Formats: sequence, structure tokens, C-alpha cells
Amino acid sequence: MTTSHIDSEYQASAIEPQVQQDWDNRKVFKVADTVEGKHRYILSMFPYPSGKLHMGHVRNYTIGDVISRFHRLKGETVLQPMGWDAFGLPAENAAIAHQVAPAKWTFENIAYMRDQLKKLGLSVDWDREFATCTPEYYHWEQWLFVQLYKKGLIYRKLSTVNWDPVDQTVLANEQVENGRGWRSGALVEKRDIPMYYFRITDYAQELLDDLDTLKDGWPQQVLTMQRNWIGRSTGMDITFPSANPAIYADGLTVYTTRADTLMGVTYVAVAAEHPMALKAAALQSEAGNPELAAFIEECRMGSVAEADLATAEKKGMATGLFVKHPVTGEDLPVWIANYVLMSYGSGAVMAVPAHDERDFEFANKFNLPIKQVIDAQGADDAAYSATEWQEWYGSKDGKLVNSGEFDGLAFQAAYDAFLAKLEPQALANSKVQFRLRDWGVSRQRYWGCPIPMINCNSCGQVTVPEDQLPVVLPTDVVPDGSGNPLNKMPEFYETKCPSCGGDARRETDTLDTFVESSWYYARYASPDFTGGMVKPEAAQSWLPVNQYIGGVEHAILHLLYARFFHKLMRDEGVVQGNEPFTNLLTQGMVLADTFYREAENGKKTWFNPADIELERDEKGRILSAKYSGDGQEVVIGGQEKMSKSKNNGIDPQAIIDQYGADTARVFMMFAAPPDQSLEWSDAGVEGANRFLKRVWRLAAGFLEKGNQATTIDTANLSKDAQDLRRKTHETIQKVGDDIERRHAFNTAIAALMELLNASNKFEAKDDNDAAVAREAITTLLTLLAPFAPHLSQTLLTQFGLELTTVEFPQVDESALTRNTQTIVVQVNGKLRGKLDVAVDISKDELLALAKALPEVQQFLTGPTKKEIVVPNKLVNLVV
Repeated sequence: MTTSHIDSEYQASAIEPQVQQDWDNRKVFKVADTVEGKHRYILSMFPYPSGKLHMGHVRNYTIGDVISRFHRLKGETVLQPMGWDAFGLPAENAAIAHQVAPAKWTFENIAYMRDQLKKLGLSVDWDREFATCTPEYYHWEQWLFVQLYKKGLIYRKLSTVNWDPVDQTVLANEQVENGRGWRSGALVEKRDIPMYYFRITDYAQELLDDLDTLKDGWPQQVLTMQRNWIGRSTGMDITFPSANPAIYADGLTVYTTRADTLMGVTYVAVAAEHPMALKAAALQSEAGNPELAAFIEECRMGSVAEADLATAEKKGMATGLFVKHPVTGEDLPVWIANYVLMSYGSGAVMAVPAHDERDFEFANKFNLPIKQVIDAQGADDAAYSATEWQEWYGSKDGKLVNSGEFDGLAFQAAYDAFLAKLEPQALANSKVQFRLRDWGVSRQRYWGCPIPMINCNSCGQVTVPEDQLPVVLPTDVVPDGSGNPLNKMPEFYETKCPSCGGDARRETDTLDTFVESSWYYARYASPDFTGGMVKPEAAQSWLPVNQYIGGVEHAILHLLYARFFHKLMRDEGVVQGNEPFTNLLTQGMVLADTFYREAENGKKTWFNPADIELERDEKGRILSAKYSGDGQEVVIGGQEKMSKSKNNGIDPQAIIDQYGADTARVFMMFAAPPDQSLEWSDAGVEGANRFLKRVWRLAAGFLEKGNQATTIDTANLSKDAQDLRRKTHETIQKVGDDIERRHAFNTAIAALMELLNASNKFEAKDDNDAAVAREAITTLLTLLAPFAPHLSQTLLTQFGLELTTVEFPQVDESALTRNTQTIVVQVNGKLRGKLDVAVDISKDELLALAKALPEVQQFLTGPTKKEIVVPNKLVNLVV
């Protein structure tokens, strides 16, 4: 792309569409499925096609694009793809609200958002774009599901879920509000329904161990979050024999990491669904007492979320049954407690109220015994109290008390002693357990990938034969909100059993959308491949992803599932290596001002910042805010994450229309380091725009002079030219390090601003000076290209350079050497003058020159008592 002349002023709206069209026409960012030489795979987490880009998207994709463009400048072939996480509940809800098919809504949104992303100037290989809701994509997801089911890595079991009886659907825990469905408002029930599960727990140890291989490339906080979620613990299974064997013979086996507290057990608590609880309820109901059964039903109506149970009011009821303490033989009551979940462990816990906060709260509420067995003195050396909980009650540091033969033992010694006593009696065994639970992937939703299973009355669950894949989801369905519409479509669910040929029913549950996002990174390597999930040579060429970028809110589940899927695909021979993402960058949130008014009933109405007129003081601080609609004041709510609920989102399109994409990109990268929260600032956007205008004027002004000198005679440079060359090459060094190693894009841009200032101050007096100025300006434009590619390409073209082939400048080490240095001269510690001297000046010469400065001499009122020289920095004369 060439232009015959250049405007004197920067006009983003004129140049950006031209540059983008040029990239499209030449397929500048297209890469092959296999590549030789240095190459790199840069990936930002793909978007959900919600219909509109938000500033979080802009930040995420600009970070990825800066890194991608930088590595292209370094001569590497870079894969940067884009696609759409297109299945899921939001599309279904929008479809219900607007009475359209989710597919139509989704693809219209994709078209709009694709156009918005292209206007950002991303260096994306758009030929690799795909949406996960297409059969070409989910075919291979279903194929993997079939392989894993055959290997036993997927199974089906009854699972307790939140059931909305009006919407006829399962709700996630966060969709239950005050015990009611978030959409219908109906009282939520707990219901046991069959669900498919991935055996992620089979990979728990490997998922934990392989985090060590990521320690150099992943943020420490994300590794910690993953470790905590997997939650490996070494503990003991302890069996409490039944005291009522005629009623319940099995006794209770509990898992504990605190076997040292065994002598402090005063009761045992079970989940409402535990067989012992159900047996006790049945017995009491037969005797005419329905209270226990009613309590179990009440527990069933509650949330199944562990986090909710931790903070909920502790509720319980005695079963009337007892178990025996495995050491003392004492009878311990069995209680049903709402803080015990059937889905965790064995659904039973040994309660040690003196040393566990939940047990403590429960025991105090129901007047159950509390027995101290650890001499757990706190920092304040306070005595143990059975009426008030202290954090240090749960400490492992104390020694056993009130524990008979085990008194005086510390944590590990007590563990070993209890195991030695109980293991020979088959009442205990050592056990490694994980907090991680198998991944339930069934969703009673329409807009998702069909689960490739068939339910046959004779054969049970049968996989769909591979030659019948994909099981295609019908796309012309308009859901009405009453359950899964696939259940009302015989044309979808009626089928024949592949095993016996008899009538059978196709599975109508669809897969959790986390499944699609767990392997999309691999599909990008060969998105058109029809022979499997990934073309083998493409997987070999591009995987693993060298740099992954996304929000820290995905630090646990998405990353864990993607790591798990990589291992599954590896074990199927689809990919190599153990991990999908070598390096991870988690960007911070984008914050913006909030404004609201509060009604008498406490309801807040939020106003968008674009509709607010602000009055500021001389330092730019907001003094007052008025809604432009009525001119009346609104409350200033401070800065919060941009969100629909607070109505404080800034439309990226409005910024692009007003200032251009390059301004939006530069502001986003300059306002904060990428891993920290970014505070949106209109003044900051304007500042980024002013910077680009100054770059444009500098380049246009130089070009206008028409000086063609390009060769620098380094042996005959003026001092000013030496200084500018040094600044140029220091900037190359800093920007390269800031982008590649530190990801400190803000300081890289700050360095470019300094080079701009130095270039503006420099006056070229001859051809040699002009060549130095040209080097500084073309270097500035090249280093700016990852941040402001449209402006850089347009201006570099005028210098006869092509952005797509230009290389990142090399540092000239000789330019960095200083022949002179600036020395500060102080008298009694106060600045009195400055000297420009040779770097190899002797101490005596330096002192003589310092004393000879006229501005220094007037303060030398007597003989110097002390003469301090700090090399390369200062002289301090003490009189």
C-alpha cells in the first residue's frame, strides 16, 4: 500500500479502513497448518457472541495483538486465531425473550461482533474462525465423548440437583436466589436425576503434579488457586461401628484429615440423603412421628452449593440411632446436619466441636458435648472456652490432652498412633483424597452439543456409532422456557438401538458449554480438518499455545478443564505433551465511574457515564455530576468493574468512531499494567490521541522537508545527534524487554513518548543529523506498530518501509556508550550547578572544574572541609 502524499494532521477515520482493507486483500496474517522456522501461537480466550464488544474484550484482544505483532516484527510466524464460544444459556434466554431461534440470534451477533473486532485492527487469521455451535466443530467433541465412554472415563449416575418445577430445568447454584428459581420465582426442589460425568478425579494427581511444570510461565496466584481447587489431602478413613446393628448394620465410615482429634468426637453428623438418615426417618414415620422425614425434605429443598452451606444457619435433628467410638466403645449420637453434603466424601463427618468451627456452632446450638483434646493455646495465650470460637482451636500445633493413652502426642505422632491401633481391627486406613469432584457435564438445555448416547430399555446406555456422528442439533427451534424442547421432538429423540435394533430414545441432555471451550485452542491448529479433532501434523506444529491471555475469573474451572482435556486428547493420540498453555497472562478488570439515584424504597437507578455531565476541579477530580436528560444531580458511586448491572460500560465503537482504534489500543495498553485493574478515563483517552497526533506531526514534518539522507556517519556526530542516537537505541532495548519479558506495555509506551519528545527537540543541521532523525522516527514508528498498527503502517510506507516485512530494530551497542556525562555540583548538599564532562575525567580535574563554576563559587565562603565525589553522579563541597 502506497500513498502519494501525507496529510499534515492525523485522521484515524481516513487511514484505518484503508489499512484494514489492505490487510484483508493481501491475507497478511494467514498462516499454514504446518510451518517451518521460528513460530509462535498467541491466543486470547474466545468471546461469547453476546452481541456487542465490551472494554474487557478490547483489552484482552489488544494485549494478544500487541504480543503477536511484536513477535512478527522479530521475524516469527505467528498464529493468532479467533472464534466463538457459541452454545449456552444466554442465547437460549434471549431466544425465549425475543421468540427467535438461538441459532439465528447467535449468528447475527457473531456477524456484528466480527465487524467490531476487525475494526480494532487485530492481526487475526480470520480463515481459521469457527463457532462451537456448528456440527463441524462439535462432531469431534462427540467423537471424543464416545471414546471416553468406552474406556470408562465417562459414566452415568444419579445426581442431586436444583430443579425448577415451573421451567422444568436444572439450575446452577448461582441461579437459585433465596430458594427460588432466578427466572420463574418458583420454589426450587432438590431432585435426583441421571447425569453424565467425566472422571476428572482419575487425573487429579497428574493435574496437581504438572502445575510444577508451569511455574515459570503462569501467575503464582493462578497456580495456587488450581492447587487449592484440586485439594489433595492425606488423611484417614475411620469406621464408627453401628450401636444398633439390628437396624443399621454397616456403621459409618468417615474421612478426616484430623485423626489426631478422634478422642474429641462427641457426635457424628450425616447428610439428609444418607442411608442411615433415611432408615431412621422411615422407622420414626412408622411409629407415627413424621418430623425427621419432614426435616429431610426441608434439607432437600436447600442449595447444594458447598459455599452456601458454609454460611447458612446450622440446622439439625437427632436420628435416634447411635454409633460406637472406635477407641472407647462409647455410644455417640447420629445427627442429620444441613452442613453435611451427600456428594462429598461418604456423606458423614465425625464431629469434634472443640476443634472445628462448624461442629462448634452446631454443638452449641443443640447443647451437644464439647470436649477439648488439643492444648491449642492462641497467640494471646488465652484458655480454651466452650462458649466462644477462636481460630486457633483448629490448630495442628498443640499436643493431645484428655485423650487417655494418646496424651502428649503431637499431630503426626497421634495420626500414626491411631492408625497403628485401629488398622489391625479394620477400623481405619490411611487415604489420599482430593477436594476435586468428577465433572458433571449433563445440561437439561436445548442450546448445546447433543450428548451422543442412546437409551435402550434392553441394552441400557449405548454410544452412538461413530459413522452416525455428528448427532446434529436442530437449529430452527424456538424454546418457550418450559423445559428442554428436545423432549417434545419425537423426530429428534426417536431412534433405534445400535446394539439390538429395538426402539430406543436418543439422549436429550446437552453438554456443559465448558466442554467446547476446553479444546477449542487445539481445533484452531486445523479448523477445516475432517478426519479428527486436530490434524496430527498441525498439532505437532502449533501446540502447545505459547501465550494464553484471558480474565482471572477463568483461573479455576476453564483452565482446569482445558488442562484435563489436553491430557484426554493426549491419551487418545490426538495431541502431544502434557499441558495446553505454556504461558498465561491474566488481565485485570476494566473499571469505570458509576452514577446513580436512589428511590425512597432503596432501589437504585444507574446512569451511563456517557449521559453524565461532570464538573471537575483544577486537578481533574469530579466535583459534581448531573444527568444530561434532566440536568439534575446524581450520586457519584465511585469506580467499579464495567457491567450491565451498574450501567457503566463504555461502548468501544463510540471510542473508535471518535478517536480511532489506535487511540483505544494505546490508551488500553498505557493506562495500567495488563494484570492490574484499568481505570477508564476520558482524559486518558484524549491523552493517547494527543500522543498519536504528535507522532504524526513529527513524521509528516520530517517528510515535508524531503531530506533523503539515510546513512549515518557515526564517527562525526554532533553531541545532540549522539544523544538522540543513544535515546533511540536505549528505547529499542527497553521496548523489546518490556513487551517480550515483562509484558509491561505501559512502560514501553512511556519510553516511546520519551523518544518522541527527544526527536521533537532535535534540530537537524546537516545530512548526518537528518539521517539520525530519520532513524529515530522510523524506529519510533516500528516500535509503536504493535500498539498503533494503522498509524505506523501508513507513516512507514511514506519512508519506503513495509510494516509486514520490516523487522524489529537491532540495538547498536556503540550508540549506547556515553562519551560525556552530566555531573551535579552541590554545596553543603544543595544543588548549585551542573557540569558536562568526559566520562573518563580524573577526580582532581572534576573537582577543579566544579569549584571553578561561577554559580558554585559564590557559595564557597571559606575553605572546603570535605570534598565528596560520587562517580558518574555528583560532587558535594562541604564548607
